[in-house]
Amino acid sequence: MTIPVKTASGGYEITLERGALKNAGKILKLDRTAAVVTDTGVPESYSKLVAGECRSARVITLPQGESSKSLENFALLLREFTRMGLSRSDCAIAVGGGVVGDITGFAAACYMRGIDFYNIPTTVLSQVDSSIGGKTAIDFEGYKNIVGAFYPPKAVIIDPDTLRTLPKRQISNGLAESVKMAATCDSELFEMLESDSADIDTVIHRSLLIKKQVVEKDEHESGLRRVLNFGHTLAHAVESESGGRLYHGECVAVGMLPMCSKEVRSRLETVLKRLDLPTRFEGDTDRLVNAMMHDKKKSDDAVIGIYVRQIGSFETVKLDKTRLKELAGELMI
Repeated sequence: MTIPVKTASGGYEITLERGALKNAGKILKLDRTAAVVTDTGVPESYSKLVAGECRSARVITLPQGESSKSLENFALLLREFTRMGLSRSDCAIAVGGGVVGDITGFAAACYMRGIDFYNIPTTVLSQVDSSIGGKTAIDFEGYKNIVGAFYPPKAVIIDPDTLRTLPKRQISNGLAESVKMAATCDSELFEMLESDSADIDTVIHRSLLIKKQVVEKDEHESGLRRVLNFGHTLAHAVESESGGRLYHGECVAVGMLPMCSKEVRSRLETVLKRLDLPTRFEGDTDRLVNAMMHDKKKSDDAVIGIYVRQIGSFETVKLDKTRLKELAGELMI
C-alpha cells in the first residue's frame, strides 16, 4: 500500500509492502548516481540489492550502533559524496535503522545545500517512527540529536520482510515507539498491544498513520508534534547516561513511566514487561538532570514534556529543574 505524507515543505510517499525492497528500482528514481549508506548490522544483501538498481552507486558501510551518529562519520559521508562527484541531481539512500537514516539524511541535507534523500528502514523502530517526518541529526558532545535539520525524504520504502533477521530484543526496542504513539493517540492500538492481538504489519501501519497525521499538521515541532516526544525527555538523558547499554526504544520505555498517571503507568508497565522492555534505570540523578536541561525542547529554564493522564490522550507540561530531578529519581531501581 502507499501512504502519502503531505507537508508544507513538500509531500512524499511511503510504500508499505512485503517484498518492496526488491522493487526499489521501480519505486524510487534510481537512474542516477547514488550513495547507499548502511551499517555492519544490516544484511549486506539489502544494500547490494538497492545499489544494483542504480545507474551508478557506491555502498558506504558505517559501524553498527548509536556511536556512529558522530561528527566524524558525518564528515566521512560528506567526503565520500565529494569523492564520488555527487551532483545536485544525484541522491543518497539510507538502508538500515534509525542511526543510518538520521546521519544519511543530515548529510544529504547539507551536501551542496541539499540532494535527494531516500529512506529504506530495516528495523521496527525506524519503520514505525524515525524514517518519516524529516528529522535528521547526529549526536554531539554526548547529547543525542543536538545537531541536525528538518529534511524530509523524497520517498520511503518499508518492507516488513527485512525484519526477519532481527533479534527479539530489536523487535521489542522498536515496538516501544508504537507503544508511545498508542498511549498518546490510539487507545484501540494500545488495547491490541495489551492483549498481544496485533500482527507486526498492523502495528506498523497504524503507527505510521499516527505519525503521518501529526507531521502533516506540525512539520517542524512547533506544537502538536511534541506528542511524539512522550517519554523522550527522560529517554535521551537515559540513553546518554547508559553509554550504549540500552537501545533507544528501551530508553523510551523507561522514560514514559514517570510521565503518566498512576492508572496509565500500571497498564503501561504491563505492556512493557510483556515486550521484555525495561521499566527502571540505575544511573546518576545529577547527570540525568544535566542531560535533560540540554534537551532541544528546553524553553527558558524549563523543558516541555508530554504527560498522559488517560490512554489515547495527552497534555503538554513544563518541567523545571526541580521537577526533572524528581522524575529522574522515579526512574531508579
